[in-house]
Amino acid sequence: MTLHFRPGLERVAAYRAGKPAPVSATGQSYKLSSNENPYPPLESVQQRVAACLPDAIYRYPSIAAQPVVDALAARFAVSPDSIALGAGSVEVAGQIIHALTAPGDEVMFAWRSFEAYPILTRVAGAVPVEVPLDADARHDLPRMAAAVTDRTRVIFVCNPNNPTGTVITQRELDDFLTAIPDNILVVIDEAYVHFDTAADSPSGIEEFRKHQNVAVLHTFSKAYGLAGLRIGYAIAPPEVAEALRKVSVPFAVTALAQEAAVASLEAETELDARISDIIASRQHLADALLALGYPVISSQANFVWLPVGPESDRINGALEANGISARCFAGEGVRISIGSATENAAVIEALSAIQPV
Repeated sequence: MTLHFRPGLERVAAYRAGKPAPVSATGQSYKLSSNENPYPPLESVQQRVAACLPDAIYRYPSIAAQPVVDALAARFAVSPDSIALGAGSVEVAGQIIHALTAPGDEVMFAWRSFEAYPILTRVAGAVPVEVPLDADARHDLPRMAAAVTDRTRVIFVCNPNNPTGTVITQRELDDFLTAIPDNILVVIDEAYVHFDTAADSPSGIEEFRKHQNVAVLHTFSKAYGLAGLRIGYAIAPPEVAEALRKVSVPFAVTALAQEAAVASLEAETELDARISDIIASRQHLADALLALGYPVISSQANFVWLPVGPESDRINGALEANGISARCFAGEGVRISIGSATENAAVIEALSAIQPV
């Protein structure tokens, strides 16, 4: 039997998830490859999820997820009609591409940036347009604006950027949005926005309020620590949000995820303390690695980026030998998620035992 696969599927790379942590000779094993929150969900969130567990397993969840939508609408002072949900912000990004592109249309993003962008684009039959980061590993927004064509339909701006942790400024985004035609949707992907302390970093929500062609992506996976439950959302113009709901996977957001999201929004004050700890740990790890002689890009996310180029495999190998999984981009750099104090100390110890670049 010979099956006929869709032409072009051979150019679609499978998403490469963060590697499981190896085990060192001493039994040490730390997974710092997926930018996960090092803390478990708050006790109040766990209790809410546990309470709805029996019905959530054998009943379909609400497609509308009205309690989540209403909580988000109140949190950001936007219309419920502007909110679309999905199984993580990556699934919502896929909804955007499917809803706004036809085969041959272009989806633009910086590169390197979130690995799912080119995959989602090709799966939808659209054409990925990768615009290189500038010399400081930041979005080159003028170059992106110059790359717009009459086939451009969607532009992703990942801020803070994954995997570099860099951010753009308000002035840069203002100039960029002024240059982009209003028939192109600009998606500000703020998966790591809670960790961004840069004074001049723009707010995606405020840009959504000012521009009719701006949407924002958020996730509960990172700061809220709900990566395993899979829930994210877009705040977008109502006609865009309606289109996203049309192309979404039915029942993709489980009842457990919905309950956890509402409970997490109610507990943001408690979560803020954890976020502050992660930010402080990020600075401590970056300072320690800089002191050892490693190049470290200033990060506004819950990870640090070492732009070590051809030394990436060697440095990643040293981490793996010590039972630590990081995210290695061969020939480019190594991204290390911020973990617990013990895990961060293990990174410092592992990298102090070898020569930096």
